[in-house]
Amino acid sequence: MNFKFDQKKISLGLELPLMEAFYTIQGEGFHKGSAAYFIRIGGCDVGCHWCDVKESWNPLIHPTTEISKISSDAKQKSDIIVITGGEPLIYNMGPLTNLLINNKMKTHLETSGAYPLSGKWNWICLSPKKNKLPLEGIYSKANELKIIVFNLDDLKFAEDQSMKVNKNCLLYLQPEWSKRDKIMPIIVDYAMKNPKWRVSLQTHKYLNIP
Repeated sequence: MNFKFDQKKISLGLELPLMEAFYTIQGEGFHKGSAAYFIRIGGCDVGCHWCDVKESWNPLIHPTTEISKISSDAKQKSDIIVITGGEPLIYNMGPLTNLLINNKMKTHLETSGAYPLSGKWNWICLSPKKNKLPLEGIYSKANELKIIVFNLDDLKFAEDQSMKVNKNCLLYLQPEWSKRDKIMPIIVDYAMKNPKWRVSLQTHKYLNIP
C-alpha cells in the first residue's frame, strides 16, 4: 500500500513518513542499556546490502504523520528520543527536534551522514556507508562514529573515517549481525591492538527486544 504525500508539508518537515515508533532499550554504542523511545523514519537510498530494515527504504509505504503527533506520543514514553531510519536527514528535522527539545526531551540521531545535517541534537551517531559517503560538514558534529564491519576491508574504511571526525568523537566497531561469529574475534583483536576503538554489539538482538 502506498500512502499519499503532502510534498509541501514533507519538505517543510511538518509531516514525516513514520515507519514505526517504539519504547525499548538502546542496544548500541555509548548509550547502550538506556531506555529510549525510537522514531524510525521511512526513506533511504544508501542501499546497504546487509541492511536489516530494508522495509524502511521506500517512504511511500509508510504513513505520513504530523510531527505534533510524533512528538506527543514520544513525550509519554521517555526523555531520550532516538531518531533513526531509513535515513532521517533526507528530511528537514528542524521542526520535529524543536518540538522534542521544547518538551524537555533529549534528541539522539542515527545517520549515515549522506544528507545535510538539520535539526538540533544532543547526540549524533554517525555511521558512514561506502555506498554513499557522509557530507563533510557532519564529521565535526558527530559524538560517536560507528563503523559496521562486514569484511576486513571495513577496518581500513574505519581508519579513514576516524581521521575526519573531531578529537572527542567516540569510535566504535560493530560486527554486521549475520557475520558476527566470524567478525567478532577480528574486531576484538583489532580493538586490543588499537585501543582508540571500542567494540559495539547489537545487544538488543541478544536480548530479543526491538
